[in-house]
Amino acid sequence: MQKPFDVKGIRFGEGRPVICVPVVEREKDAIIQKIRALTEKKVQMIEWRADCFAGMDQPDQVRAILEEIRPFVRDTVMLFTIRTKQQGGHAVTEEKDILYLNQTAAKSGSIDLVDLEFFEATRPEREIRKLQRMGVRVIASHHDFQTTPDERILHMLMDQMKQGGADIAKLAVMPRTADDVLRILKLTNDTRQRYPGLPVVTMSMGGLGAISRVSGEIFGSCITFGADGETSAPGQMQMDTLAGILDALHDSFTGRSA
Repeated sequence: MQKPFDVKGIRFGEGRPVICVPVVEREKDAIIQKIRALTEKKVQMIEWRADCFAGMDQPDQVRAILEEIRPFVRDTVMLFTIRTKQQGGHAVTEEKDILYLNQTAAKSGSIDLVDLEFFEATRPEREIRKLQRMGVRVIASHHDFQTTPDERILHMLMDQMKQGGADIAKLAVMPRTADDVLRILKLTNDTRQRYPGLPVVTMSMGGLGAISRVSGEIFGSCITFGADGETSAPGQMQMDTLAGILDALHDSFTGRSA
């Protein structure tokens, strides 16, 4: 059964949400430089959005970046992500090529977690188990950049990702009304009560959903994404602003500011 866990001393599934900073640069040198700079800033977690890399279709180039960053990510949690176009990213490639790159990342010694687009994979449960055997944690994810599904569908999506055996289940949706934002917050809290051992990541994107990016400690979302410069999704805050809000909410939530 899934349960809260630690990676490099960072706790996932309990307490204050972990801030993950996406790296979306296109060129090899810029990617390496950005990751190094973020490690020097002592960020908790970095997501390399490999679908933004201009050389993603060249596995040797992806492998080379993974090798070059290994020495300076020893103390930083690293997430490897290929976001497909149908899920709001840039990758337009065959599933087998994505799975190969995910496995390359898992075997590199540089990556701690791999994002797997659960409903884009033909056999997601098998891929999750394979990646876990390679020594990484897996985030099963689903993104809807058009709408926020109704409550029944939201629960169905989360239930299926939970049954798939991933270490974390992630769901990001686009709100059109305040009711949509409330629905994703309720889903998060409901999931925590129904599956208390499953760390989840949820967000309502865009400016309307900004509250969902800072309220994870209250409702149960264990990671929130904050940018250092260019954003990777609508409504993403800059990491320093996000950290300040999370700190204030954490102090209030735990009674430290009383």
